[in-house]
Amino acid sequence: MQYFDPQDLDDEERELYEAVEDGQFVSVPDLEAAKAKAIASAKATLNKTRNINIRLSERDLYKLKAKAVEEGIPYQTLASSILHKATAK
Repeated sequence: MQYFDPQDLDDEERELYEAVEDGQFVSVPDLEAAKAKAIASAKATLNKTRNINIRLSERDLYKLKAKAVEEGIPYQTLASSILHKATAK
């Protein structure tokens, strides 16, 4: 049973889909264990955080806290989000 139209896939997705359909990919011996290991690894990677100390002017800290109040989030979360956006480019 197909839940999608293969024509809706982009080129890379279509290539992978066709490879699976042609039997070019085979399942690992213990699929459930492999899935659990991959999920645990991804969670561990994504959840790693580090504390940092940063010096800000009082004015910048005040503005950061005010903006966080406007957004309805803690100022540390806002600062982390700003840094994440800046480093993701």
